[in-house]
Amino acid sequence: MFILAVASAVFVLAGLVKGVIGLGLPTIAVGMLSLFVTPAQAASWMLVPSLLTNIWQVAAGPNLWSLTRRLGTMLAGIVIGTFAGSGIITGSFAGHAAVALGVVLILYAGLALSSFRPKVPAAAEPWLSPVIGLATGIVSAGTGIFVMPSVPYLQALGFEKDDLVQALGVTFLVATVALGLGLAREGTLQMDTAIFSTWMLLPALAGMWFGQVVRSRISAATFRTCFLVGLIILGAHLALKPLF
Repeated sequence: MFILAVASAVFVLAGLVKGVIGLGLPTIAVGMLSLFVTPAQAASWMLVPSLLTNIWQVAAGPNLWSLTRRLGTMLAGIVIGTFAGSGIITGSFAGHAAVALGVVLILYAGLALSSFRPKVPAAAEPWLSPVIGLATGIVSAGTGIFVMPSVPYLQALGFEKDDLVQALGVTFLVATVALGLGLAREGTLQMDTAIFSTWMLLPALAGMWFGQVVRSRISAATFRTCFLVGLIILGAHLALKPLF
C-alpha cells in the first residue's frame, strides 16, 4: 500500500508538471520513483501514462505527418539506440543506472536554466538527426528517460511553439514504445507491471487536469524554473547517494 500511495502521488505531481509546461511526466516519474524502486521498475510503471498522454499531445497538433517526415531519421535512431542499449538498465550495470539518471537530470535541467540556446544549421540536420536519435535511445535504455539530448536538439531546430510541442510528443511517443519493447524483451515488463502502469494513468491524468487549471493562475516561466531547480536537486541526490 505504501508504494501504491507513493507512486500515485508521484504521478499526480508528474501530470501536474506536464499540464503546466507541456513536458516532464517521464522525467519526474522515473526520477522520483527511483528514490524508492530501481530505475527499471520506475521506467516500467511510467510507460502507459507516458504513452497515452503523448498520444494526446501528438493528436492535438496540426502538422503530424510533415514533422514525422522531418524527424524520421532521429526517430529511427531512437529505436535503434534503445534496442542497442537494451539490458543496460537491467543488466550488470543496473546498479549504476540511478547514478546515470541523476547525471542526466542535472545536465538537462542545467542546460535548460542556462542562457545557452544553440541553433542547428539546416545543412547539419540530415547527419545530426540520426546521431541525436542514437544517443537519445542509448540514454533512454540506460536511465529510463529520453529528454537528453533530444529536447535541446528539438529546441535548436527553430520550431514554432505548436510544432515544437507536437515534435516533442512524437519523439516521446516513439521513445516510450521503444523503451517498453526493450523492457519487455529483458523480462522487466510483466503483466502485473503493465496493470500497475495502467492504473497510474488515473493520477497522471488528474495531475494534468489540475496542471491546466494551475497554468491559468501562475506564471508558467516561474513554475518551469522551480521544476528545473527541483530536477537538479533530485539528480544530485540520485548521483551522490552511493557515496553516502
